[in-house]
Amino acid sequence: MKLQQLRFLAAIAQSELNITSAASRLRTSQPAVSRQLKLLENELGFSIFQRSGRTLTKVTPTGQKVIARALRILQETQAIKRISEETNGQEQGTLAIGTTHTQARYVLPPVIQRFRAKYPEVDLHLHQGTSEQIAEMARLDRIDFAIATGSHELFENYLLLPCYQWQRRIVVPRSHPLAGAPKPTLKQLASYPIVTYVFSFDGPSSLTQLFAKAGLQLTVALTARDADVIKTYVRLGLGVGIIADVAVDEAQDHDLVSIDASHLFPVHTTWIGFARSGLLRGYMYDFVQLFAPHLTRRVIDRAARAENPEEVTQLLADISLPRR
Repeated sequence: MKLQQLRFLAAIAQSELNITSAASRLRTSQPAVSRQLKLLENELGFSIFQRSGRTLTKVTPTGQKVIARALRILQETQAIKRISEETNGQEQGTLAIGTTHTQARYVLPPVIQRFRAKYPEVDLHLHQGTSEQIAEMARLDRIDFAIATGSHELFENYLLLPCYQWQRRIVVPRSHPLAGAPKPTLKQLASYPIVTYVFSFDGPSSLTQLFAKAGLQLTVALTARDADVIKTYVRLGLGVGIIADVAVDEAQDHDLVSIDASHLFPVHTTWIGFARSGLLRGYMYDFVQLFAPHLTRRVIDRAARAENPEEVTQLLADISLPRR
């Protein structure tokens, strides 16, 4: 059994059993992948996948156990490599971050600026996407950190640590009737179409549930992942914008009126996450603390050693999260 065979096996599993896609991901040929898979199955003495002709159709029950262990072995291999990197060079390496547009555009720039000044020899890669896209990057081990809000269920193999809290704000053109309302009500908002982020239809932050609970009908004109897109359509008169307060830029949004909506909507918490089986290098700890000063190396290590989410919650219980 070779480590390369386990890499091929993991790539097949992560490519929805499509050997051609796995070969492309591995930058090799489809016959090479098929050959190594066959050699592995011959050595094990059983089939990892069910087949229809040459097509893989399903993972066998025993194959599921093999794939799970192969993934853990590959994660440990990566951890060993990082031990070497940690020993031989604290200030060189790479850092890949998967995050949303709002974080990348409005929150991370000063953090990254300070980090680059301290670690000029670290190659930094910033990948923007939806929560689902970031989760896929995490599953494929293409990022070191994920930064997002909500969507905890997508990151079951990640340790998620709270960084800061934020509120929603209402944005309208200066000529809009709500521009002069310092504390608009849900009923007033319901009188206009809404332009906001793509949202879930259930849960504590669901706009539909919040309005329905008040006996009001929510009219959504447009949803988008990007706060700048939302503000663009607010300027065009499509409706009232609801965005994160961190996405309000006083210099660039001077033509809009930003209204506090903390009396209407619940607070949100942005988190940073990393693989539970991962090994953080020194500069990675520093990045986390630049982003969230309360997440010291000691706190991160204790949270990583916790056996369940309740222990992590208890560890962070006395920490007051900052507001952006």
